[in-house]
Amino acid sequence: MGRKRTPNNGAGEAAGTVRDAAARGPVAGRHVTDTGVAELIPDGDNPNGWLLLLNGVQSSHVDLADPLRLDFEYMRWIMALVADRWASGAKLRSLNLGGAACAMPRYLVAAYPQSRNVVVEIDGVLANHVRDWFDLPRAPLLRIRVGEARQVTESLTGASRDLIIRDVFAGAKTPHGLTTVEFTAAAKRVLMPDGVYIVNCGDAPALTTARREAATIAAGFAHTVIIADPPMLKGRRSGNIIIAGSDAPLGNGSSLQRTLLGGAMPAQLWDDSKVRLFGHSAPLLYDAAP
Repeated sequence: MGRKRTPNNGAGEAAGTVRDAAARGPVAGRHVTDTGVAELIPDGDNPNGWLLLLNGVQSSHVDLADPLRLDFEYMRWIMALVADRWASGAKLRSLNLGGAACAMPRYLVAAYPQSRNVVVEIDGVLANHVRDWFDLPRAPLLRIRVGEARQVTESLTGASRDLIIRDVFAGAKTPHGLTTVEFTAAAKRVLMPDGVYIVNCGDAPALTTARREAATIAAGFAHTVIIADPPMLKGRRSGNIIIAGSDAPLGNGSSLQRTLLGGAMPAQLWDDSKVRLFGHSAPLLYDAAP
């Protein structure tokens, strides 16, 4: 699913050969990776900005001078939800499924200096490029683990993460195995009892996928929320819907709603009752059809 950019005001290291320090830094152009082609494009509006396309799809934007700048609105929505739960001094432990340019993990390191963040990226060549291009924080602040997201998640110790963010796409869709009841249970096992599971769901105007994902996450967690812009929620365009689940209350304060409404692309916050109504008639997603 293509990401939209809007103006903004505001395990071990990846395997592979590391280039000389003098050669590090963004390299504009097309680069062959393990899973296709990565294209790095300078941001014409920001001398410090770089846009990363993966197989032709906008996947990340990084501001080299400001890790707290996120140009993709869905990333800002996710970070607003995180900030609503945790203060900046929290010793946050996050698992980021899907790396791309590591814009959100990079943000988490800057916003939560005591945090420990692991990124799971299936493409080892891309992971090495991103480390070199963007001078990412090193372990233990930010580690990139090359592997398949579900396999890595299922291998982790229970109750070892506060936050899991799923932002994995193969083309326009998230792989089915990362959307199911079984995978949701695996993610919940890895979370602390009050942890938060956040997914970026890409969908078409019919919202069939979003309804099924909402129903699946609501079946696994006591509390849910949805964040998206009104045209998306009304089925007027394709785009991104953020769905989150937790066994602790989510988004109950008015400050999160104000933050979401005040962004460059105002977004709505749906509470648990609206999420469950949205997905109530949708069949749950399973590894295999029941």
